[in-house]
Amino acid sequence: MLRWYDANARVLPWRIGPHQRKAGRKPDPYAVWLSEIMLQQTTVASVAPRFLKFLKRWPDVAAMAAADIDDVLGEWAGLGYYARARNLHKCAIAVMREHDGDFPYTEDALKALPGIGDYTAAAIAAIAYDRPAVVVDGNIERIVARLYAIDAPLPGAKALIKECAGAIWPPKRSGDFAQGLMDIGAGVCKPRAPNCPACPLTVHCAAQRLGRVEDFPVKPAARPKPSRKGAVFALVNAKGEVLFGRRPEKGLLGGMLGLPGSPWTENLGKIMTHAPAAAKWRRAGEVTHIFTHFHLTLDVHIGKAPKGFRRAREQQWLRPKQARLPTVMKKALDLALTTKGFEK
Repeated sequence: MLRWYDANARVLPWRIGPHQRKAGRKPDPYAVWLSEIMLQQTTVASVAPRFLKFLKRWPDVAAMAAADIDDVLGEWAGLGYYARARNLHKCAIAVMREHDGDFPYTEDALKALPGIGDYTAAAIAAIAYDRPAVVVDGNIERIVARLYAIDAPLPGAKALIKECAGAIWPPKRSGDFAQGLMDIGAGVCKPRAPNCPACPLTVHCAAQRLGRVEDFPVKPAARPKPSRKGAVFALVNAKGEVLFGRRPEKGLLGGMLGLPGSPWTENLGKIMTHAPAAAKWRRAGEVTHIFTHFHLTLDVHIGKAPKGFRRAREQQWLRPKQARLPTVMKKALDLALTTKGFEK
């Protein structure tokens, strides 16, 4: 496995490759932590350019701890799962206050920090500090389930998969072993059409011997996602600025900039009761967005701010290009601003 990784390791902006390690270069725990938080539920291709922007703006944990949370949330816009951005900031502050700016190296100490769970703690311990921590992400989960042909379905099989992974985990080069498995999962042992002849683990793979590689890991039947509805309102002033507010700290898109609107519920009810002003509203249409646990449909409206309108203290006027919005809000704003018959 490690020989394969030495020859085939992906070049990633947060990674210290095997040849660099042999030359004496060590990973930066801050960069490892930042990348692992960003990679939760987000693809490598999406994270790579954003990681570099984050690192340029906040090059170390002290800079991140001193950052304005609104700036962090704005830079995070479009990556989804926005609680990660809030925890990123909280974690940096905790590292500065409780650990003098140095990330701890034990899994227990790491898990005590905001936003760090079992997987992330193991990944930081192994990759940043080369501790013998067993790292199991989605790629490694799939590989181990196939190596052992684990018939128990997820998520119930997670504990067994981690136990089996621990049985093959080396005491040294733990971080390289983890990253090698991640690379195999990303490019060789893929969910569909795995390239078994190119896999260094094929000779050990029970699923391959059974001719059932794609049957593992066993997943439960997918449940249909419920639907929710909501309404948003793009209020435009005489300067062409749009009214924005911050979403509640708790819940989806927590703390992010957004258009004023209604709660997201199964039954929308009286839409206009949620409008931020008594304006002449024009319906722009609707946008849809798929979250992890539900489908959302937003009814989008646009109108001109009436004379004498005063925004609430927590709201602000911004030009559309200034607003760093989550994807669903950007969809809604773009639709509103292209509405036929509306003149700013």
